[in-house]
This record gives sequence, structure tokens and C-alpha cells, in this order.
Amino acid sequence: MELHLANSNGRASLIHGKRLIDVERRSDGRFGTDPMDLLARWGEFADWAASLDPDDGDAPLDESSLLACVPRPQKVFGIGLNYRDHAAEADLPIPEQPLVFTKFPNCLVGPTADVILTSDRVDWEVELVVVIGRGGTAIPEARAFDSVAGYCAGQDISDRRMQFAGKPPQFSLGKSANTFGPIGPAVVSLDAFADPNDLGLSCTVSGERMQDGRTSNMVFSVAELIAFLSRYCTLVPGDLIFTGTPAGVGSTRRRYLQPSDLIESSIEGIGSLRNRCVSA
Repeated sequence: MELHLANSNGRASLIHGKRLIDVERRSDGRFGTDPMDLLARWGEFADWAASLDPDDGDAPLDESSLLACVPRPQKVFGIGLNYRDHAAEADLPIPEQPLVFTKFPNCLVGPTADVILTSDRVDWEVELVVVIGRGGTAIPEARAFDSVAGYCAGQDISDRRMQFAGKPPQFSLGKSANTFGPIGPAVVSLDAFADPNDLGLSCTVSGERMQDGRTSNMVFSVAELIAFLSRYCTLVPGDLIFTGTPAGVGSTRRRYLQPSDLIESSIEGIGSLRNRCVSA
């Protein structure tokens, strides 16, 4: 059974349709309230969850209660220029190997959290986010998906003024301000997707469609990214990989986020983030 693991007011919960199942209560304490613990026991947890009645639920789903579905990852990787159309709009060559940066975990917030604008040049980037389950070192590409707990949607919010303030530019701080990493609404297990390598993703800003792409157009696939990263860094449960964004970002449109803008980021089979922009 496909799993949608959410974080409802700090309690690990499964989303079933429009209802929530509280994991700690339903398992009689076998599993706790912390989503990070469940990611570390993903195989065991998935086996238990498969026995649940998919039509059951403890409470109605209140989307405003959802926090970051992975609240405390050890590592958060970002991948630059991983869609050919995004590289083209930036007038940059296709990378020969993944361009890796980091987003600091303090940036992570839930699917309906406000985004605090740190300058007049803050940009949007809808991204598929890979959530590591089993993890490992030097993971072969052919077995990469064995290390994955699931996917969630993400926004790689970027302060372009900070990012390009110097030469050479620096990415990590400009992409890591508080609230610059909305994720969610849940960690969705891979069995929810007919093809986990080909999902539609889109972003609108205040009702205007800005991005519309498919993950099959990545330069480096999910499996290739996992194999590449694990060659250098041991991947552990809960690590996140922001896998890049398709064309349509604000910096190429000369249109940046303004207070009161609503960013809506959607990925096929996962759901949507709805984040309102506010002044610092």
C-alpha cells in the first residue's frame, strides 16, 4: 500500500484521503511521534502500515497543521542546472556532472508556511525532493531506489541578490534563509507512481503559471544523483535531495516575489505546496 507520511503538529501521521492516522496511537507505541524515527525504520514501518485499512482515519486532514514532513535531516543537497530547459534559459552549458550545493536544514518549513522575503530579488524553483530511507555509501545506480523512502514536493526559494552578490557567486546561504525550503505535503512512497522517473511538476505565482515540466527531462536522473552523491557522502535516513528545477524561474523573467504573492507548487502524485510571501 502506498504511504503518505506527514508531520501534523509534530506528530507522525499517515494521510489517507482527507483523513489522518496518528502513527503512535494506532501502533500502540510501537512507532513514535517523530517522523525521523520512522524514516530510520522505513522497511519495518512500511510493512506495518500495509496492514491498515486504507479507508480508516483518526481525524479529518487539516492542511494548516502540516509541518515539514522531514523535520531534521542530517543533509540537504541541492542540484543546479538539472533540467536542460533551465540551463538554456540561464544561457549556461549543460553540466558534465551534477552541480551540488547545500541548503541548510533551518530553511525547511511545511507546505502552507509563509515565505519570508529577505530582499527584492527572491525567486521560486519548484523541485522534486528525494527522501532517503535506507541510505548507504557507493550505492550502485541500478539499486539506487532501494535507498529511497519516497518523494515530496519542494520549493528551492533563492535570494538572487545574496546569491550573486560577489564573484564567484555563492549558492548555499542565498538558498538557506529561514523559510526558504517549503516541503511536503507528505513523504510519498515510490509505489504510488506508475513511473517514478516521469512526474509532472508546476509552479504558479499569484495565479500565473510560471513553470511546467516533467522530471523525465532531468539531465541527471534520481538514480544517477544518488549514485553520484553516495560516492562521496554516506547517505542516511532522512537526507534530502532537491533535484533541480525546470525553466520558468523569476530571474530569467525579471519578475521576483512580492509580499502577498502566493506560490503554488504541485507535483503529480504527491500534491501541492501553498506558501504566502511576507515581508521580512
